[in-house]
Amino acid sequence: MFLQTASVTRMNSSVERRSSDRFPIEREVRYKILSKRANQEEGTGKTINISSNGVLFTTDQILLPGKRLELSISWPAQLNNKCQLKLVARGRVARLEQGRAAIEIQKYEFRTQGIKSFLA
Repeated sequence: MFLQTASVTRMNSSVERRSSDRFPIEREVRYKILSKRANQEEGTGKTINISSNGVLFTTDQILLPGKRLELSISWPAQLNNKCQLKLVARGRVARLEQGRAAIEIQKYEFRTQGIKSFLA
């Protein structure tokens, strides 16, 4: 009986590949495809969830896996309760499914933002 329980536990843990918790945070996101071409593609959407390793967000564009992106996400917290923040993350598209894209974060930083700077 112990062997059956252990094997079930092992199977369940192998199915879950995520190495960090995801948080259901819905925020406005702007993204641009990073490429050497002069015409940089840009888009907007909403985050669905965020983890320390990735972001799942809505998109109306086809973002092919492997493409490098920069995301700018309006952050819900303020610096010193006064200054709006945005999370700027760079990474690669991991998957695209039904109007949602997931990126694997490779680098990120928090920046201050003005109201006009995010919307412009």
